Amino acid sequence: MKNIIFLAPPAAGKGTLSEMLVNKYGYGHISTGDLLREEIKNQTEIGKQAEDLMKQGKFVSDDVIIELISNRITKPDCENGYILDGFPRTLVQAEKYDELLKELGKDLGVVIYINIDKEMAMKRACSRITCPKCGKIYNKYSNEMKPKVEGICDDCGVELTQRSDDSEETFIKRFDEYVNKTMPLFDYYKNKGVLKTIEAHESKYDTFNDAVEILEK
Repeated sequence: MKNIIFLAPPAAGKGTLSEMLVNKYGYGHISTGDLLREEIKNQTEIGKQAEDLMKQGKFVSDDVIIELISNRITKPDCENGYILDGFPRTLVQAEKYDELLKELGKDLGVVIYINIDKEMAMKRACSRITCPKCGKIYNKYSNEMKPKVEGICDDCGVELTQRSDDSEETFIKRFDEYVNKTMPLFDYYKNKGVLKTIEAHESKYDTFNDAVEILEK
């Protein structure tokens, strides 16, 4: 299986698509946010450093992130392929990741950009609700993404919540900032010949089928 890097604006459906691909192919799913939270929870040396920086409103260094990625992609569930979620975020990270892959003798795989119209993304984000226990994402206005019982997680049975930053004004800022910061990565991977673009369709299954077509070519 090809390793995957997703480049996707907020609310493009990256999390849902990742979950569907994990279920179909058995990919290891790697979220840098989850890795950091795990280190902090376990109070490792990296976790303590990260927690201190985050409390000061500072970013965790690229070297720390690369170390976490290096540890994670060498675990057994990543042997046959993995999905990187939220990494790389900058050109420096992309270049450091290339160096890491060379050291480990691993293949970059494919970079998939999920293209979504800003208006559609905002509509999705502002109607998105999440399980605070398992992290599963639902959408109040999508028949495919609605919970079986209104406001309740299908799996955990707990009340769903809405992210505080899923307001229209905040979302527009996040969306524009992401697109501006991601364009250099888009061009970087396009020049390497590994970038593919799919559309964020109304139906998650149509988006999923487009991704599968790329992976199985």
